[in-house]
Amino acid sequence: MPSFDIVSQVNQQEVKNAVEQTNKEVSNRFDFKGSDARVEQAEMVLTVYADDEFKLGQVTDVLRGRLAKRGVDVRSLEVGAIEKISGDKVKRPITVKVGIAQEKAKQIQKMIKDSKMKVAASIQGDAVRVSGSKKDDLQAAIQMVRTSVTDIPVQFINFRD
Repeated sequence: MPSFDIVSQVNQQEVKNAVEQTNKEVSNRFDFKGSDARVEQAEMVLTVYADDEFKLGQVTDVLRGRLAKRGVDVRSLEVGAIEKISGDKVKRPITVKVGIAQEKAKQIQKMIKDSKMKVAASIQGDAVRVSGSKKDDLQAAIQMVRTSVTDIPVQFINFRD
């Protein structure tokens, strides 16, 4: 029975490269000379450090631009609240979301079921597996999900005949 998986993944190597490029650009920029502006990465949590909120916003913009250039969808970023550290210095955690949340997976499953297509959707951990008897039905389901789900980046993998 033909099937495919709907997932939300991020290439970790590209995230690491974007963080390195951001740090390099920030260290070379004139307006950041003498400041402690940088981005640190711990697994899928990026922490942006800066001297004040304005510079924090600038570093975050540079990071977003670098991520976009490297093919990482910025919709997968969840920006945290600004935290004050010693003196005027601030930091902001940015979480890179991987996988489809349970509520979103249920919404996708319900949307596929309500569409009256001849396909079945089931939740497999942080992915949604869609199976059907015909390839054309699966391709129609892919198109529907692509146009309907806009708040998270989705990929379609493991297409099997």
